[in-house]
Amino acid sequence: MGRARKKGQNITGWLVLDKPLGLSSTQALGKARWLLNAKKAGHAGTLDPLATGVLPLAFGEATKTISFMMEAQKTYEFTIRWGQSTTTLDSEGEVVANSGMRPERAAIEAALSEFIGDIEQIPPAFSAIKVDGKRAYTLARAGKDVVLKSRNVRIDALTLLAMPDADHAVFMVECGKGTYVRSLMRDLAMALGTEGHVVHLRRTQVGPFKAANAISLTTLEALAAKDEAMNTLAPLAVSLAHLPALSISVAETEDVRHGRTVPLGAGRAFDDKAMIYTHFEGEPVAIGMKDGVYFKPVRVFNRH
Repeated sequence: MGRARKKGQNITGWLVLDKPLGLSSTQALGKARWLLNAKKAGHAGTLDPLATGVLPLAFGEATKTISFMMEAQKTYEFTIRWGQSTTTLDSEGEVVANSGMRPERAAIEAALSEFIGDIEQIPPAFSAIKVDGKRAYTLARAGKDVVLKSRNVRIDALTLLAMPDADHAVFMVECGKGTYVRSLMRDLAMALGTEGHVVHLRRTQVGPFKAANAISLTTLEALAAKDEAMNTLAPLAVSLAHLPALSISVAETEDVRHGRTVPLGAGRAFDDKAMIYTHFEGEPVAIGMKDGVYFKPVRVFNRH
């Protein structure tokens, strides 16, 4: 017998989840998907179990725009505990080095400028990056030596927010795709001549999605019990707001839905490399690109 089809509703939209401490992103997605009884779902940007905050969840046709949210700028607040480094670079790991050095405010603020802009960063050994087909954290937990290549990441802002005591410092960072806060912490501690690890990490923004508008699993569960969970969904178009938009007619909408090109129209200048999205009366129809004087669909959205 063949596999049974997955059950669930065909719903479309975005849920801005405030991921709780202790759950993986996949577990949080699974819980939200169950509460909404959604047939198709995905998340944009993994958060470690020890991290909390904004985890954008896409449902239905919105899953086709996850890649745009993966590319979006992200904002985190994190706390460093000076004087100890751990295997995982956070409080989950074992202490592997100690230091009596506690950096002062002036030294910290002077060092921050080294980490602004495009920088090279080596991801943590305990990360989801694949090495020879296996997750790095799986190899690291098995006691294997994990050697990861450095990668270029973008840091747009790094600010010292507070120093509650000599052992701790609180920071805010605005960064691009692929940035590891734990690696940033490791390199900052090294630049300051000390050891450190992350004891608190919270993501406060992913593109247009902010913590102020995020909903907890507890609240979602309460709303689901009243059959009001669907009211938490933001429209698919939210994840396309940063793209150039092209309004099309009813006839053009049918052409695009069947994969055919349509004219860009006079007076509209679109970059040859930029992605464009078409819509009919505000409802997204497809994502595509300029092909001469035509719009060429790449990803078409089904009606919902």
